[in-house]
Amino acid sequence: MRAMSGPDPDRPEPGADADIDGIQADIEETRKELGETVEALTAKLDLTERAKQKAAETKETVIDKAQTLRRAAAEDYPRAKQTLPVVVLLLVGLTVGILLWRRRRSR
Repeated sequence: MRAMSGPDPDRPEPGADADIDGIQADIEETRKELGETVEALTAKLDLTERAKQKAAETKETVIDKAQTLRRAAAEDYPRAKQTLPVVVLLLVGLTVGILLWRRRRSR
């Protein structure tokens, strides 16, 4: 999307003694600037295009985050491989403990 820009502050306005070529050049430059401004305003008002751009940006962000998570998971995989048996043993121990506790309570 093109940014709106104002008139060129360095470009002097033609004075009272300006010739026809200077005035015509000024008019052409003003038309060019006006065209760019209208184009920028049109782009800002094109909600469909802006929505598509936002969706593309969001998609890129999600893809980047997914790749980052995938890399982090791949780096942590050896550690996860070691902790999995410990977690399983804890869950089995907890389950056995709960079963024994319930049996004792029901007697």
